[in-house]
Amino acid sequence: MPSTQPTSYLRSLLAEPELFDDLPPEELLERHLFSEEGPSKSGLRVVPSLAETARRVQSTTLATDRVLPVLEALKGLLPNGLQRGITVGVSGSGARSLALALMARATETGSWVVVVGDDDLGLAAAAEVGVALKRLVVVNAPDPKQWAPVVAAFVGAVDLILVSPRHRPLAAEVRRLAARCREGGSVLVYMSPGVGHLIDGWPGRLDFHFSINEASWVGSDADPTIGSDMKQDRLRVRQVYVSVNGRGLPPEGRRDILLLPGPEGAPVRP
Repeated sequence: MPSTQPTSYLRSLLAEPELFDDLPPEELLERHLFSEEGPSKSGLRVVPSLAETARRVQSTTLATDRVLPVLEALKGLLPNGLQRGITVGVSGSGARSLALALMARATETGSWVVVVGDDDLGLAAAAEVGVALKRLVVVNAPDPKQWAPVVAAFVGAVDLILVSPRHRPLAAEVRRLAARCREGGSVLVYMSPGVGHLIDGWPGRLDFHFSINEASWVGSDADPTIGSDMKQDRLRVRQVYVSVNGRGLPPEGRRDILLLPGPEGAPVRP
């Protein structure tokens, strides 16, 4: 997928004196809009701005239902689905696949996902895990000083925002973003570079934390627990031990074993 160069977009953000303001969402997005007056002098086609994209999808998101659906394989961890308005952390080996899997079912039912600053995201892998690419928006990593305003422009406009900042955000920034999520019903998913139970780089409290504590590629002929259909895909099937802790869960949290990716790409329970 071609990427949009953020130069003019970031220039408009640098003109803003405040990190956040109290304008209505449509006016806030308008302030971040970069020009779409026509083809540039270089002859390149001008694509819709990120703010315009958020405005176009806003009317189809954030329904009154307070829970977003999840894939069947994840119901052992989230039996009631993904509650709107929360912040989620995902860490461990395979964190990207798990983060995308958490959002996949929602995109199939009309929700939009915006990914901000994950330069390693593979669209083929996202589609394989179940994300509907027609409802996926990918945003280049903004300058650290403009990261919070860029993310804030989408909170309340789309259901799901996946972030993977290459810097440590300020505590005040993540508090404001969490408050906006609660008010607007968006789910903010932070993908951490941490391993196992560690959440690195996020200075605030997360409502839920998913961690992959152990992961191994399985399916060899020497493993009698793996069915013959999976043996044919032994280089593509990874068994992971996932735990989730957070608000409203038992003190010990919940745990489950998944094949992520499964034989067909999407996660399944073995």
